[in-house]
Amino acid sequence: MNFLNSDFFLRKYFSVLILFFFLANDYVLASGSLDTIIIDKGFDQPIRIAITPFSSGAPEGLRESLDQISDVVAFDLARSGQFSPMSEADMLTKPSHLKDVFIRDWRLLGVDYLLIGQNQIGASGAVQLVFQLINIASGEVELEDSYTFQISQFRDVAHKVSDEVYEEITGIKGAFSTKIAYVLVKDAGSKNAVYSVEIADSDGERSKTIFQSSEPILSVNWSPDGRSVAYVSFETGRPLIVLHEVDGSKRQFLTNFDGINGSPIYSPDGRSMAMVLSKDGNPEIYIMNLETRRLRRITRNSAIDTEPSWAPDGSSILFTSDRGGQPQIYQIDLETNFLERLTFVGNYNARARLLPDGDNLVFVHRRSGTFHIAWQDLSRGQINVLTKTDLDESPSIAPNGTMFIYATQNFGRGILGVVSIDGNVAYRLPSSLGDVREPAWSPFIVSPIK
Repeated sequence: MNFLNSDFFLRKYFSVLILFFFLANDYVLASGSLDTIIIDKGFDQPIRIAITPFSSGAPEGLRESLDQISDVVAFDLARSGQFSPMSEADMLTKPSHLKDVFIRDWRLLGVDYLLIGQNQIGASGAVQLVFQLINIASGEVELEDSYTFQISQFRDVAHKVSDEVYEEITGIKGAFSTKIAYVLVKDAGSKNAVYSVEIADSDGERSKTIFQSSEPILSVNWSPDGRSVAYVSFETGRPLIVLHEVDGSKRQFLTNFDGINGSPIYSPDGRSMAMVLSKDGNPEIYIMNLETRRLRRITRNSAIDTEPSWAPDGSSILFTSDRGGQPQIYQIDLETNFLERLTFVGNYNARARLLPDGDNLVFVHRRSGTFHIAWQDLSRGQINVLTKTDLDESPSIAPNGTMFIYATQNFGRGILGVVSIDGNVAYRLPSSLGDVREPAWSPFIVSPIK
């Protein structure tokens, strides 16, 4: 088999392997922040919720930020696809206190839930937000809570409110307060190319650059505590695995072996890291103890083994291998070394990620010559294609297991797409300044808002 001409390499540009053979093809990324979310698909009968503007006694100069809190909450719930926030223009009244709520009016409007809130600024300048979620059918307050925060944290508190409302109504933990990481490049193909690792809110807002280089960066992955990311950098002219604290306090090279150092991914407990190394001559899966830096070789095969990922309980590793002649997904038990092939439908399946339940798999799947993201129930073996875009790759699952983010193309430009695991919800996070690639959804993060 000619590996240089194999579809395995042509497709897996995001693996470190591809950089050895296809850097000249300029799989480029562009620097910049993400723009307005475009919601493509939602539930046929979403939950109708009215979110009135949260009242504020703040001075004019401070009110602008506080007035955005209810807008951010509405936007969060809308992009989940499960909610249909009512337009302010359609509201008969806009109460911010319980005494001003007339349940009859909201029932006439066909609303299921009403969210109201009030902001008050204290003498120290801190803001207190009190909010209530009212079930219109019962007329009862279903949720009430409060937060104290600085005005600069208005987006943090908005995402916290969204998380609470989402969990109260759906029973599923909200993931709006999480982050996403992704790789960008500006002026790719020129001598001025700049690659960067970006961190942003889950809605693409407040992006910040944590590292820039004139050389390629690949394979961003979060630590389980959300405090650091690992990635592959070519800043020295060869691939290195880097550990980088998100707050910028520490950055270190983890590996610098001859050959391939790629596809780093933290174990669920954060104590180890799976990776691809070719230091012994062939690309194989290894696990490194992050405290002792001791390596354990997991695979031993003449084929190319790459793209490791962990089972949620840390007991096994999934990886992509062409040992059967075509790229397919395998799983190896770390205690017994028992190896099992997981995918059989189609001649290309790669980049596997298990959902938190450990029973369902999301991966890149080729169908009719086009690459999509697919889902498979491991107990039944049935495959469902979840995306309808082209050149879909690099799926990363939200920590609550309800959605995944992936890289795709839109009119020749790289963007990020988000799709629910059941395929009923889909939205896009385009960038006006160029292509974006290799997204990674963070774990649940400890919010600065208490």
